[in-house]
Amino acid sequence: MNDSKEKFWSLVEPEQKKAQAFCRKLKGNRDDGDDLFQDALVTALVKFDTLRDEALFKPWLYRIIINKYKNRLRSHWFKKTTRLTKTIEQSHPGIDPSPMYTARRRLEAAFEALNSEERAMVSLFELEGWNIAELANLFGKKEGAVKVKLSRCRKKMRHRLMKMNHSQKTETVKTQKPKDEICVAGKLSKN
Repeated sequence: MNDSKEKFWSLVEPEQKKAQAFCRKLKGNRDDGDDLFQDALVTALVKFDTLRDEALFKPWLYRIIINKYKNRLRSHWFKKTTRLTKTIEQSHPGIDPSPMYTARRRLEAAFEALNSEERAMVSLFELEGWNIAELANLFGKKEGAVKVKLSRCRKKMRHRLMKMNHSQKTETVKTQKPKDEICVAGKLSKN
């Protein structure tokens, strides 16, 4: 059992920061994301002996994270709660503190147009850098189906953004690296 735990943690270590960031992106905030990550890690540790091929650890771990995320969305207690930050934002419209804050809120609103599997797929592709083949393997779909799904997700997000602001034709969300810009509404313009 000790060797199994050591092997588990050695496989988790290179993925820990990325998987934890992915959980935070799915949940929309640090605390809930960390809770999701911890819950997924506990499940993964308990079920580690069911993993047949260590080379498939990464998609196996992300599948557990996605399933935990979906289960939390389905649970009754989650549906009865409201994010306090959302309530505060809606009750006190005012001056935007920064363009990054506004862009983040708009991206979160666009993500709300997607279901849990779509959010996971877009996050992994656009923000985590997974390729189409990895996503196809993780979601059990053909590569062509993944491409179509990503395209439809972008269209849903674009539609949500356009509904939010008819006057703005292009919404570009800048990430930490310039090459990682995500364009969900209109064409990405080169600056």
